[in-house]
Amino acid sequence: MIASTIRACFPAAAKVVADKADEINKLNVFPVPDGDTGTNMSLTLQTVVGEVEALPADATTADIAHAITHGSLMGARGNSGVITSQILRGIAEGLAQSKNDPATVADVAAALRNGVKVAFKAVRKPVEGTILTVLRDVSARADQLEKQKVTLDELLDALVVEAYESVARTPDLLPVLKENGVVDSGAFGLATFIEGFVNAYQGRAGEVSDFKTTVTTDDAKQTVANVVDIEINDDWEGSEYRYCTEFLFHADSTDFDEDANLRYLSSMGDCELLVGANPDYKIHVHTNRPDRVLRHMLHRGQIFNVFVHNMDLEAQERTEGIRADKESEDAGAHFAPRKKLGFVAVAAGSGQAEILTSLGVDVVVSGGQTMNPSTADILKAIEECNAEQVIVLPNNGNIRMAAEAAVEACDTCEAAVVVTKTVLQAFTAMFSADLEGDLEDNVEAMSDAIADVRGGEITTAVRDSQAADGSPIHAGDVMGIQDDAITVVGSDVQQVTLDVIDRMQDEEEGDTLTILAGADLDDDAFAELVSAIEEAQPDLEVDAHRGEQPLYPVIFSIE
Repeated sequence: MIASTIRACFPAAAKVVADKADEINKLNVFPVPDGDTGTNMSLTLQTVVGEVEALPADATTADIAHAITHGSLMGARGNSGVITSQILRGIAEGLAQSKNDPATVADVAAALRNGVKVAFKAVRKPVEGTILTVLRDVSARADQLEKQKVTLDELLDALVVEAYESVARTPDLLPVLKENGVVDSGAFGLATFIEGFVNAYQGRAGEVSDFKTTVTTDDAKQTVANVVDIEINDDWEGSEYRYCTEFLFHADSTDFDEDANLRYLSSMGDCELLVGANPDYKIHVHTNRPDRVLRHMLHRGQIFNVFVHNMDLEAQERTEGIRADKESEDAGAHFAPRKKLGFVAVAAGSGQAEILTSLGVDVVVSGGQTMNPSTADILKAIEECNAEQVIVLPNNGNIRMAAEAAVEACDTCEAAVVVTKTVLQAFTAMFSADLEGDLEDNVEAMSDAIADVRGGEITTAVRDSQAADGSPIHAGDVMGIQDDAITVVGSDVQQVTLDVIDRMQDEEEGDTLTILAGADLDDDAFAELVSAIEEAQPDLEVDAHRGEQPLYPVIFSIE
């Protein structure tokens, strides 16, 4: 259970950090304003995702802990990434020691304590008001709640709130943050990851219950937002060291002296980190002489995956990016009048997004069957429409509740949901939209328009199951899904697609078929499929496009 939970929730949390990487980057001013904290944390997490996903289905918690430790060490980028790797290592190793399954409140508290122990040990000079502070505050809160005999869900809700409250306190602990009007970027990244993991675990879209406090997650995040008013800083003096130098190191001997080499790194610069265990280490230092650092370590082992970043140039890029954002905001505030009606839609692929945009959708939210957007994501999209009234098209049954919650939470405009189950229904709905009509009339007209849209999807089974008629399905079989029921099973995408269309036409003959190719179906195979459909169904008008959706090589609708 612990193993399956991590496997399910870690990728979702990593994606949340990746989606917010630019936002995290702009916050970064400590230890230098290089503007890459979000990128580095995201790259570190993505390497872990790759290692965990490569494990066999029956991998144990210990196997996953090892994959997290190894993946985060190998993929750690920058000061923030290396520290993140040690946080993940400590927590994963702590969970692996649990004798309970599923994990208990005590297990989570113990894992967080181990995370604090490992992370603080890795950093020679811990600084208050950083990612380490948030980790310690979250761990202390877990210890406190463990004594109160709370449930696991109550604990997790409270830890998310504590993480954001701790982030909001970082400017009071680190003066450089207050001077620049920001919270600590690494701290914000960690809070974002924790929230993403908890939301994935609880199977809900972004809402946190009010637990023994008047502060909810949204309140805590708003407190963070109120602290942040990112300033342009053109006169930043910067660090006395220019180059962020990092690499993987394989020691030549078993008596490699970690302390002695850490002392050498500190003599060459600052922010020195040497983490791992003999013979494999990750080394990081800010220095003016990366050549000397590399030469020194070459005499003691092998180096690889070397990255040297010019932090002065990165700081300039950060400042220019912030200036561009502010100029864009100012221009928008002055020249973008509010429109009457706007549209938000969810899309699972770049092709889908392009079609929706061409049909008049203002903001496309990335998401779908395997990665549902949160209520917060949809609410933000509604606000970005800059419209008096907004219609949301969720395009997936699993996203409907998040869309409705976002509409209910919206206080900047009138909003409503047209309950589209597929992106193809959204296409039809948009054709029926009246930009001059009011919200209620549009919702009624668009809902009526999609009532006759029948859908089909083609995908591959990942485990043994059974079709709607009870016939067996084996992992690797190609499945044809007709309005949520598996009706055709075969071994060939083209043949299964043809069979599903044939069944649907037999049940009720339609005039138009709209079909989207997924990311796994190349152009040649798609063209061949379209030709086969036109030959088998000469009376059916075929409208073919690239959808680029994952996991589903073909989706289509018949009207």
